[in-house]
Amino acid sequence: MQRYRILVVDDEESLCEILRFNLEKEGYEVITAYSAEEALSLQLEGLDLAILDVMMGELSGFGLARILRKRSETASLPIIFCTALDSEEDKIKGFEIGADDYISKPFSIAEMMARVRSVLRRTARPHVEAKPQPKESDTQDVISYEGLVVNRLNKSCRIDGEEISLTRKEFDILVLLLSHRGTILSREQIMKQVWSNEVIVLDRTIDVNITRMRKKLGRYGNNIITRTGYGYGFEG
Repeated sequence: MQRYRILVVDDEESLCEILRFNLEKEGYEVITAYSAEEALSLQLEGLDLAILDVMMGELSGFGLARILRKRSETASLPIIFCTALDSEEDKIKGFEIGADDYISKPFSIAEMMARVRSVLRRTARPHVEAKPQPKESDTQDVISYEGLVVNRLNKSCRIDGEEISLTRKEFDILVLLLSHRGTILSREQIMKQVWSNEVIVLDRTIDVNITRMRKKLGRYGNNIITRTGYGYGFEG
């Protein structure tokens, strides 16, 4: 069985090495970089998690995350931001980019290891020998509405046959709304299903994810409706 691969990017070399030592002790494979630019020069395909410092040189951790989100091989890569910036505005900015968690410096190694395990439990795919995927017509794990097809097995979303790049949270929200088509789900229900209770999620984080997802879905974005004071649903 393969080990989970984790990228750690921080301009404090000593912190990178401390995290590498403790993560490897937990059984993870670790790649480190001391700047965002160095990280972008590495082979990043096949990663399971990225731990990014925010305040780094010319290209910040937020900037690095935006670039990773645009690359097909890292578009859905889970991200933990690790930073001394702990204001609500900074946290919202991180979640808007698609962060899976946010840990403020200084932190204990025990807390970081717990956050890593929590994110991997929620997001990482099991590392097992690949098996043939069933055809879409043979499985209930495919949800469709007209030309919109979501496959929960291979984590893909297609519109008229063309794949749409969604972040992990956007994909999970879309699956939830499509699975309960015609039903309005409250923010609390969406939080409970998509985010773990261990993670603090602001209402605005859900709003931002849905706004971003609507744009990506083109004409089907209009099917995601808002009922003020109640929540969101997929109508059609």
